[in-house]
Amino acid sequence: MYRTCLGHVKGLHAFRQRPARFILTRNISWRSQSRSADTSEHFDKEQEIERSTILDKVMKGRQPTELMLRCTVLDAEGNVKTISGQFKKSDLSVEHRLNARDLRKIDSRIPNLVPTILVRKEAVLVNILHIRALVKADAVILFDTYGSADSRLHSVFLYHLEHNLKAKGAGMPYEFRALESILLSVLSALEAEMVFIRNLVGGLLAEMEDNIDHDRFKRLLHYSRRLASFKNRATLVEEALDEVLSQDEDMDAMYLSDKKNGLEREDDHEELEVLLESFSKQVEEIVNEAENIESNVHSTQEIVELILDSNRNALLALDLQVSIATLGVGSGALVAGLFGMNLLSHFEHHPYGFYAMTGLSVSLALIVAWSGFRKLAKIRKVGLASNNRRKSTTKPWLPLPLRNRTPGGWS
Repeated sequence: MYRTCLGHVKGLHAFRQRPARFILTRNISWRSQSRSADTSEHFDKEQEIERSTILDKVMKGRQPTELMLRCTVLDAEGNVKTISGQFKKSDLSVEHRLNARDLRKIDSRIPNLVPTILVRKEAVLVNILHIRALVKADAVILFDTYGSADSRLHSVFLYHLEHNLKAKGAGMPYEFRALESILLSVLSALEAEMVFIRNLVGGLLAEMEDNIDHDRFKRLLHYSRRLASFKNRATLVEEALDEVLSQDEDMDAMYLSDKKNGLEREDDHEELEVLLESFSKQVEEIVNEAENIESNVHSTQEIVELILDSNRNALLALDLQVSIATLGVGSGALVAGLFGMNLLSHFEHHPYGFYAMTGLSVSLALIVAWSGFRKLAKIRKVGLASNNRRKSTTKPWLPLPLRNRTPGGWS
């Protein structure tokens, strides 16, 4: 009776403990689920904050109504009237009869990587590389780039622009002289960068002819990316010039001086076409040179990959040779191991038994290694000559000789 009561008490105690463990397990699982939910919510909040920050930056860039632009103005005589003056976008739009979206193309604080030449009623907007300018029949407005590292290049361009605008005896209108200075500065920038990249890549390729290491290969990858970026910029400049050359109406509208004097042109733009074509051909030469350098880089990369593959194959062949030699030694050691066991073979008392077993082991090792090396040599052969020999052994099918054939038919 006492044992029965004690068993009931123990069972009741165990039954009371089971729900506690179950509740503890459920609590742990709920806590883990709540922690994962909190982590995902925190990650979503961070993504939302980052997204809102980017959206605010974009919207600030898309609301340029009252933003200031820093401009340098040159008058009709080529003299600098204002250096880095502050102008409102709204005032510039009203003064030069432009739309607000046109000024976004030349605003340096708005990323715009595609070169453009826009023709408007009284002005030509130019945005190519480091130059953002508004060219009119009697004035040139240069939009200074904020935070630009090309201050020296910009100063050289400004000096050449002043000199070219003052040279009235050149025979070209005011706007064409300004456009020539702009395109000449762009071409000089492209040529300077082309020479710099050519020297970098040429020196690296010369170094890689002697030695190939990880550092040089990494530099080659960096230079190839830089060359591809430069080629893309030069190609976009060429496309911008070709786009203007393909539009006869735009070229007619670019004669701003004639338009100001009341003269109209219809398909009479030979002077401007020659000017744009000359610069387009020079930019095309730069693009072709960049393509040649890029092809040399790709060829070098392919040669390096072939050399690395050859070295890898040599290492694999060496590994196979060592494995074959190990197989031969192991085959010889198998015989020695069989006779080295503590089993009576009645051969251990023979006076020449040691020499016989040694010769047998060495012979077996040499035979296995020789057969393995021979098989490896057959596999490593290219086999072009053998294929040609096999093809030459088969006689090609030839038709029967044509006999008694006449030009008019068969006889």
